[in-house]
Amino acid sequence: MIAYDYPILGLFWTMMIFFLWFAWIIIVFHTIVDIFRSHEMGGLAKALWSVFIVLVPLLGVLSYLVVHGGDMARRQVESQRAQEAAFASYVREAAGSGGSTADELAKLADLRDRGVITEDEFAARKVRLLA
Repeated sequence: MIAYDYPILGLFWTMMIFFLWFAWIIIVFHTIVDIFRSHEMGGLAKALWSVFIVLVPLLGVLSYLVVHGGDMARRQVESQRAQEAAFASYVREAAGSGGSTADELAKLADLRDRGVITEDEFAARKVRLLA
């Protein structure tokens, strides 16, 4: 009885509609996020685009994609590069790329030999470094 009321093609059609609806929701959210991420637009332009997308979603999103599609991609790439640079900086900092204790002592000895720091400063920094 269930197979007669809900055939397999009906199941596939329902799944396709669900996944298209889900993709539509993602596109709308990405568009709204991009509106507020944009530094080229002023507050009034952002408000008008937001109202347009809320009142007439299909036309609003499609027109925004036509007008600002290239800028959306550029902003996304810039955001990803900034995140990657921040992550790389964090990894370098966490890995301790400042050098080993022996390297630091060699730098201090070089500064002492060139007369940049005194013997007392060298000894104090050496004790702090070895502690």
